[in-house]
Amino acid sequence: MKLNIDYQEKFQARHIAPNDADTAKMLKTVGVNSLDELIDQTIPAKIRLQKPLNLPAAKSESDYLSTLKQTASKNKVFKSFIGQGYYDVIVPGVIQRNILENPGWYTQYTPYQAEIAQGRLQALLNFQTMVIDLTGMEIANASLLDEGTAAAEAMFMQYSLRKNQKANTFFVSEELFSQTIDILKTRSEPYGIQLVVGDHRTVELTDEMFGAIVQYPAKDGSVYNYTDFAAQAHAKNIKLTVVADLLSLTLLTPPGEWGADIVVGTSQRFGVPMGFGGPHAAFFATKEEYKRSMPGRIIGVTIDSAGDYALRMALQTREQHIRRDKATSNICTAQALLAIMAGMYTAYHGPKGLKLIAERVHGLSILLAQSLEQLGYQQLNGAYFDTVKFDLGNLAGSIHAEALNNEMNLNYNGSVVTISLDETTSPEDIKTIIRFFAKVKGKNLNDVSFDDLKNNIETVIPAELQRQSSYLTHPVFNSHHSEHEMLRYIKSLEAKDLSLCNSMIPLGSCTMKLNATTEMVPVTWAEFGRMHPFAPVDQTGGYMQLFDELDQWLSEITGFAAMSLQPNAGAQGEYAGLMVIRAYHNDRGDHHRNVALIPASAHGTNPASAAMAGMKIVVVKCDESGNIDVADLKAKAEQYKNELSCLMVTYPSTHGVYEEAIIEICEVIHQNGGQVYMDGANMNAQVGLTSPANIGADVCHLNLHKTFCIPHGGGGPGMGPIGVAKHLVPYLPGHAVVDIDKGKSIHAVSAAPWGSASILVISHAYIAMMGAEGLTDATKYAILNANYIKARLEQHYPVLYAGANGRCAHEMILDCRAFKNFGIEVTDIAKRLMDYGFHAPTVSFPVAGTLMVEPTESEPKHELDRFCDAMIAIRHEIDDVEKGLSDKTDNPLKNAPHTVTVITGNEWAHPYTRQKAAFPLPYVAAHKFWPSVGRVNDTYGDRTLICSCPPLSEYEFEETEVNTTEWGT
Repeated sequence: MKLNIDYQEKFQARHIAPNDADTAKMLKTVGVNSLDELIDQTIPAKIRLQKPLNLPAAKSESDYLSTLKQTASKNKVFKSFIGQGYYDVIVPGVIQRNILENPGWYTQYTPYQAEIAQGRLQALLNFQTMVIDLTGMEIANASLLDEGTAAAEAMFMQYSLRKNQKANTFFVSEELFSQTIDILKTRSEPYGIQLVVGDHRTVELTDEMFGAIVQYPAKDGSVYNYTDFAAQAHAKNIKLTVVADLLSLTLLTPPGEWGADIVVGTSQRFGVPMGFGGPHAAFFATKEEYKRSMPGRIIGVTIDSAGDYALRMALQTREQHIRRDKATSNICTAQALLAIMAGMYTAYHGPKGLKLIAERVHGLSILLAQSLEQLGYQQLNGAYFDTVKFDLGNLAGSIHAEALNNEMNLNYNGSVVTISLDETTSPEDIKTIIRFFAKVKGKNLNDVSFDDLKNNIETVIPAELQRQSSYLTHPVFNSHHSEHEMLRYIKSLEAKDLSLCNSMIPLGSCTMKLNATTEMVPVTWAEFGRMHPFAPVDQTGGYMQLFDELDQWLSEITGFAAMSLQPNAGAQGEYAGLMVIRAYHNDRGDHHRNVALIPASAHGTNPASAAMAGMKIVVVKCDESGNIDVADLKAKAEQYKNELSCLMVTYPSTHGVYEEAIIEICEVIHQNGGQVYMDGANMNAQVGLTSPANIGADVCHLNLHKTFCIPHGGGGPGMGPIGVAKHLVPYLPGHAVVDIDKGKSIHAVSAAPWGSASILVISHAYIAMMGAEGLTDATKYAILNANYIKARLEQHYPVLYAGANGRCAHEMILDCRAFKNFGIEVTDIAKRLMDYGFHAPTVSFPVAGTLMVEPTESEPKHELDRFCDAMIAIRHEIDDVEKGLSDKTDNPLKNAPHTVTVITGNEWAHPYTRQKAAFPLPYVAAHKFWPSVGRVNDTYGDRTLICSCPPLSEYEFEETEVNTTEWGT
């Protein structure tokens, strides 16, 4: 026997599920002889790439990790005392392994289907409760992208709530973090908001001001008493936003108690690694009266069909999908996974544990300050929490050198240095700092009475700013302090949620594909996780190499000249791309170009992003086939040719079709002076076969959490980098702290220079292990899997749109509107799918009353068949209702989902059997996933909006008795 010593396993065989035998069967069902024949029938020839992608040869999983370890070693992980919004943390092992590294948590989708998402909804409710308690506010959302963009959201909310419509000035404390001020500059410019950056102690508040924002503690570490400032602002009808540090609020009087209207910040230091800038969950808290103006998602308490406690996303009509250009913001995703980690960190430590951590950090800061003062250094902050400040004069250079020699990074601003401590700081670290500060002055540690100081530490926080109110009193924060208890709590919530561990999640436009373990492993390596985003560039060689490679590879895939990796969500990428286009026009003197043409079928974030970028939205019609109405496009492009800024277009279309006229569409826009922005939501149907640049786009954002395998994390994190043509490169986002300016860069769109940097390694791994052939095959199989489902289901459900040859792209829309004639809504189908063990496809988007299905290339034939069998069985159940064989109101669809409590109850009054309800197909019995609650009551929940989890006794529920068995657990 001749042995093959050259064999090396290909990762693409692990990522792309259908094998050769199944592929042949699927092709036969679709009605083609080969995969290439299907692609030829699906993708217009004129947009096809003429040569393969030029990417490095695919690596095996083991080779990739070995190579990446060498890259990671180029990052020098020094002890960070930089602060400025980013702090090293100790991630509890029980949380790291069982949430951050657990696909049962990181592969979940956004909890739109609440009945199979109760676990993460409870975890997010815990996060909201934690934020409300610590900030002293009345309501909080379930996280935003980062601290800087949360501050920008607060500014816009204040602007939209202003009573004086002529007021357009916003006061910004100069003691905000620099990256936050940078983002405020970006977001204020399109609206003509004037920023006044200054000292809150001396600024003159005027009637032209609608809002103000301060930092607590401030950038330099000072803790100010803002009570009088808040009163002065309110006297002028000026609303006040406070950017607060959550850990400090265990010791400091919360902003809600001294006049804040909005409190924002990051929960990063609650057990989430720095990760060179992200991902981190920001928080946003405000007053109850502003709940309908608050950006992002809110988790609220309601009841289910049995009157039991249940949770769901509240006030969903505020979503940008519905409000579009009138949306509160363009937010489509959050940082759910990181918010869940922060909430669990809080539950694990509890109020006493958090306070002990805060006291330790604060105490070590005082010890450091007093020790250095004994050496003759003058500490400049009066009151402070974790950051001390010194003007080193001509000793700054020497201190800097000594700090580097000791592998420590301090924060320098000329001769002034600030030193920020965190929960990882030890007394030995303090001694090291004292030692090299002493060395510079020709002294040593013996010149400091270290032990005496250590044993006599008193707080420097003034009595009026010391927190007196209680917090985190709910049992959830006082019950899980042993690891065993925390493990069981995490697992109890995980068991309530359907994830990719359970079955396919066939969501159109959302691309729920394999998030391979090998792609995830490096995320928690210290070389990536413990890096501060503002670390000196000579310490960040590993990250720089990774960014450069990812930039090159994504540029090759898109056909563009360069990428910006900064936008940390898809909607953020949309906004960044539009702001780059805006900057390009303005730089050419075309300030009047502010019209964005947007097809009627567009994702809701498109018009919301355009409005945020200061553009006027003009809607372009779609024809009966779901394509852009080219005649209408031409007419409107001509009508607005002097004002045309851009077209926003998704390709393949939101309707799941490769529009034949796309090149002509792009040419029309260019002929009329506009730019083409492509929404990259459907890039999974382009990679290797066509590209945005080849089609004619000028800029495109990429959802790395879709096409490039970053997991959805139950509603985030995401990443939305943008690629641009050569003429737009100079305008890519810059940053106030780290020099990444391209010449004419717009201000920052995200807080960190490279967005959520630590998860970029996931997409880097995917591309490196797939290679050009694997990536191209992934696109082909995404198209095959979709057309296979279409072939199996189109006799049962009308498929709303198709291409010229009757093919769909990587997704399709099933038309369910006719079922309404006999009382069945598309929602009933979605809920009934839970009884079959599936998450529903995308419901009522982009067409009301439909289901948009996307299987992805990672699903095998037997899983596609299982889903199709379920959909066909449900169609037969609908037939029974139509024919009168099933009761119109008491049938399996209307009562879905069926919980184990209902199925095993003593009473069963329905005209169908328990077997029919719970085990409608044979496979379900062997692999049953039980929804933990019955159908949720959204109306009840919005009418009695409860967004935290205090004891039930504090509420008076109306109309319905509530089963309290699972309250808050």
